[in-house]
Amino acid sequence: MIAWAKIAGPRPLQIFASTYTTVLRGIPDLLVIYLFYFGSSIALTRLGGFFGTHGFIGAPAFVSASLAIGVVSSAYQAEVFRGAYRALNTGELMAARSVGMNTFLMFRRVVAPLTLRIAIPGLGNLWQIILKDSALVSVTGLMELLHQTSIAAGATYRPFDFYLTAMLLFLFITWVSSYAFVSIERHSMRGIRRQS
Repeated sequence: MIAWAKIAGPRPLQIFASTYTTVLRGIPDLLVIYLFYFGSSIALTRLGGFFGTHGFIGAPAFVSASLAIGVVSSAYQAEVFRGAYRALNTGELMAARSVGMNTFLMFRRVVAPLTLRIAIPGLGNLWQIILKDSALVSVTGLMELLHQTSIAAGATYRPFDFYLTAMLLFLFITWVSSYAFVSIERHSMRGIRRQS
């Protein structure tokens, strides 16, 4: 939706989408996680006060962290999809119009499949970034892999063993997901002649 707003939306939506992607790609992901976690906790506390509850109400760490990473990731994904759309061959779009396809049908049968095919490598890279950013969510108190590793390393005084194991786990997840994206890309390119 953000990519669509930047490409073909009305002027106010284009401005909003451009601001959204510029701001979220320009500030550190950790700051976004802090803003989501503490901002939603403050909002919940005030909402609770409105209903007569006293004291601090903390936002669920998993929800806050997931939303923060999702919002940041969506800004990058919008740029990947926008670039993929701009890379489409205009002849294919004109051919779809010439056979009488309406906008929705053209989007469903031509634009979306071709854009997704071009976007797959960029989306694979973003997935790898999200995997690494998942380690940042430990600042909300969420127990994820790196946080658990840090606790285990401190409790056993064997940091090298545990951090090496965490590194190998991250590398394994990265390798599996890279293989999956390469397979998806290869499958999407069936019947397409690659240009040298």
